[in-house]
Amino acid sequence: MLVPDQKIDLSILEEKGVTLYIKREDTIHPHISGNKYRKLKYNLLEAEQQGHTTLLTFGGAFSNHIAATACAGKEKGFETIGIIRGEELKDSWQENPTLRLARDHGMEFHFVSRSDYRKKNEKYFLDGLNDAFGKFYILPEGGTNTLAVKGCEEILTEADVKFDFICSCVGTGGTVSGLTNSAKAHQTVWGFPALKGDFLKEDIRKFARNENWDLISDYHFGGYAKVDASLINFINTFKKETGIPLDPVYTGKMLFGIFDLIKKDTFKKGAQILAIHTGGLQGIEGMNLALKKRNLPLLDV
Repeated sequence: MLVPDQKIDLSILEEKGVTLYIKREDTIHPHISGNKYRKLKYNLLEAEQQGHTTLLTFGGAFSNHIAATACAGKEKGFETIGIIRGEELKDSWQENPTLRLARDHGMEFHFVSRSDYRKKNEKYFLDGLNDAFGKFYILPEGGTNTLAVKGCEEILTEADVKFDFICSCVGTGGTVSGLTNSAKAHQTVWGFPALKGDFLKEDIRKFARNENWDLISDYHFGGYAKVDASLINFINTFKKETGIPLDPVYTGKMLFGIFDLIKKDTFKKGAQILAIHTGGLQGIEGMNLALKKRNLPLLDV
């Protein structure tokens, strides 16, 4: 599937002599957008070939992957089950826009404690799920596996050969692994983690076949789903100036980082950058609920 590369025309780019395009993966589908579409593509084909009628996966309260799996399952004729982190959500999930979207598309929820959720890859935990739900095709948290990486390898096209840097946000590492595998020899792939810690490098090395990548770990804003007023203001200003909405958990942090590096002259004059918009816009409504409680600026919708 081809998606547009949108050129960004802002004064800072002209001043620094840098070219920036954004690949609008967020436009692929209203609900199954960006890297989630890519990660699910071959997994759904495999589930169908194996004769499965049910998909089971894992995620938190505002997971893009949970929402996308529910929507893709409904569209492709699968039943879907979400193992949701946090027993306290059992009686309040209706207040959560992500979980409402997933339920509206037919997902059945199974809420577990955070301690049990950490055991989600252990055999006895999975055996218990089999006893409870019968036969299912399992999708890992965040959707990253070999087939997901295969899908993400299709993000770059021959038209993208002109770029020197390919930039992507990083959650579980599947998207940046796929980009690394399909990037040309002259291209450098930079991943911008949304989480703290260096453990992601080992996760990426499980799937990445090349060494043309690095992680830029200075723009996580304190950790997963953590934001502050400066990030929110950047996202709102960027949307006003370009018309492109960004999510605050992933793509917003990546673009904040890219522009900060441009201001610091990290990119040489003449550099051509392609940033991947990985979607995740469904999470804005839920983030605004949290921002309102903290008396922080809200994201424009």
